[in-house]
Amino acid sequence: MDEEALLKQFAAQFAHGPDDADDTDAAAAAQGADSTANQATDDADQSPATFDTQQFLNGLDAIFDRHAAATEAGPYLEQAMVDAENAGDEAGLLTVLNETMGFYRSQGWHKENQWIVQRALELAARMGLTTGTSEAWATTLINCATAMRAAQQYDQAEDLYHQAQSVCRHSLAPTDRRLAALHNNLSMLYSETNRPDKAELELREALRIIEVSSVNPDADIDVASSHTNLALTLLTEHKLEGAHWHAAKALEIYRTGHLEHSAHYASALAGFAQVCFAERRHADAVTGYRHALAVIEECYGKDTDYWRITADNLRQAEEEAAKAGVTVDNAGVAGDAGTPPQSGSRLSNSPAQGKTGADATSSPSTVSVSTGSAGAAEAVSACPVSGLKLARAFWTQMGKPMIAAKYPQYAGRIAAGLVGHGSECYGFDDAYSQDHDFGPRFCLWLTDEDYAAIGEQLEADYEALPRKFSVDAQGRVTFEAHARSDASGAFPSAGAGSTVIPDAANAPTPGTATDDTATAESGAASSDVAEAMTTPIDAPLSPVTPRAQGANRRDGVFRIGDFFESITGYHTAPAQTAPHEWLMLQESTLAAATNGEVFADPTGLFSKTRQGFKNMPDDVRLALISKRLGMIAQAGQYNLPRSLKRGDGAAAWLSIHEFVQATASLVFLVNVPMVVGYMPYYKWQFAALRKLSGSMFALLPNVGEQLETVMRLSSAACYGGAGFGEGGKGAAPAIEKINDIVEQIAVDIVKELKREHLTTSGETFLEWQRPYVEDHIASDDPVLKSL
Repeated sequence: MDEEALLKQFAAQFAHGPDDADDTDAAAAAQGADSTANQATDDADQSPATFDTQQFLNGLDAIFDRHAAATEAGPYLEQAMVDAENAGDEAGLLTVLNETMGFYRSQGWHKENQWIVQRALELAARMGLTTGTSEAWATTLINCATAMRAAQQYDQAEDLYHQAQSVCRHSLAPTDRRLAALHNNLSMLYSETNRPDKAELELREALRIIEVSSVNPDADIDVASSHTNLALTLLTEHKLEGAHWHAAKALEIYRTGHLEHSAHYASALAGFAQVCFAERRHADAVTGYRHALAVIEECYGKDTDYWRITADNLRQAEEEAAKAGVTVDNAGVAGDAGTPPQSGSRLSNSPAQGKTGADATSSPSTVSVSTGSAGAAEAVSACPVSGLKLARAFWTQMGKPMIAAKYPQYAGRIAAGLVGHGSECYGFDDAYSQDHDFGPRFCLWLTDEDYAAIGEQLEADYEALPRKFSVDAQGRVTFEAHARSDASGAFPSAGAGSTVIPDAANAPTPGTATDDTATAESGAASSDVAEAMTTPIDAPLSPVTPRAQGANRRDGVFRIGDFFESITGYHTAPAQTAPHEWLMLQESTLAAATNGEVFADPTGLFSKTRQGFKNMPDDVRLALISKRLGMIAQAGQYNLPRSLKRGDGAAAWLSIHEFVQATASLVFLVNVPMVVGYMPYYKWQFAALRKLSGSMFALLPNVGEQLETVMRLSSAACYGGAGFGEGGKGAAPAIEKINDIVEQIAVDIVKELKREHLTTSGETFLEWQRPYVEDHIASDDPVLKSL
């Protein structure tokens, strides 16, 4: 049996609800469950000749589809174990055991589950999986680890997760969602063992992988679950604003994708309720928990840890609402301060998630913002939020309502976001980036047909949007809240007080609170927010340079194809079978085409096009790795030492430049651009390299710091330190240090090439590694071969 067919689902993602089985593809009618279960009854005296794994999965799907898991899933799984074992189908039995682990965990049967874990590991060893890197072994490790984590056997769980991590690097594609599941589950372990900083890193990595792999992240249940997970972790770190945004974003995705009937919806509801509790909106927390309990009861029954923890959270929220004298009805009313409930929406028996009460929600102090005088070199604008955050606020509060009011028939077809040229698109902008081309802006991307119909008018309406905004001391952005009227009618501002509160009958609809720009939790709080606002800022804050105007404009309305052509020269990414075209594209060009954020993409067309540019063919990636190895060897290992010996400081300086550029590029290529992005242009090259190196599972994580040391020492090495602040020590110590670092980097690169199975050679002069790497290029196209 093909190993890929062993396990159809991802390992459990903790905000996905308490079961793995619900992650499988439901493809059969309810009678699929009966056909397998009844076989043993009809043929009790005769072992089945075969075990049909697909039929088993279909039957299990059917049980969950009709919300009968609480009474039917346990017996069904037990019978399937018997049937698979009697049939001698080890692969099928491993599938059943993996499904059983997820279900037992959802029921809180942790003692029983440890036996299932042991049985699964022993079976995998008997099948010979434990010495390989198969997907079946990776998924089994993740499921076993998650079961042990739920049983609070943390040491064993962490060991299993690390084993899974090692296997996954070899067995799964960089965008495989099971990698995201691994990051998710590791974050849960870190959270439960009081390591929230590591938990946050894992969750951000998971969210990135899932969004990259999604056709439409705005309607993807796995993206929604990751947002809920991240919200709850941010809550433990007292990052209340971020927690609110991610929790509300999860609910928005369920609504956009019409996914409210999913069993996993309960986790998003409970997560949003918990954030509301921390925000002292206890009435809203009550309605959220009540709605979550209704979903949990329907899908899993009341006899589960999941139901009990959420019910206890509801009780605490009700008590706090009562203390405040608030009557809770379906509409919901903001509540007062109290102690947070335990983390019910995390589907675990973990302790409370930390302090999220009065200290986390205290009123911010006012911060005033000065815009300075445009054009003066020293007069840097002082907008205290990033360009991406400002763009999202501008879209949410001004752009989205305008489109809904004026272009309702196109609202479900227009993509919005901020991508392309500009420091803010990379997320690296700061106060010094605001002296030109900075201000509230976003892009609207249309199909050719829609652009022909409304493009000109939509551009005019975009340009007419009010751009005056305020930022409070917590970094929350509010655009001037007034309506604009014209012949097309009026549209409301989506500013303070616009959050829609969930009730027991309808899915929570977070409205403008779906991003970091939400400025109030309820209408009652709007006056508090108003007091916290800064001096209003009139935008644009800085002059628009010629390179950002006309055909080179960086925001406004675009045809999708024209937008990408303006950056790359291509309407869509080159074909996977056109390596010569890919090799003509600079990495910095591809970085500009794939950076930033997409705020909305109802049709998924823009994201699909953008994804095409992220998906560099692996043959091209390997060809570029080979080229970088050659330059590292030529510039760093060969010409740099010789130039220094000759005393040619200029040649040595340029050799260091080429070495650093090639090595930095190789780090991004080895980590796979589809996962980590492309290396941006020189200005932000090291900012991106530092960010990548700080990732939990970065490959070659120490190289960035080593390259910075080389650059720091280059003045002394090339020019003897005279006039370069090196204290006149001369060149020798710096030269020795640089040469040592270059060779250590080469050693680390060879180790990584071996781990990736791209070489069998231990040769550290990297030119000799190139043939080994190029042997893995499948295409015969000569443009890919350098040797």
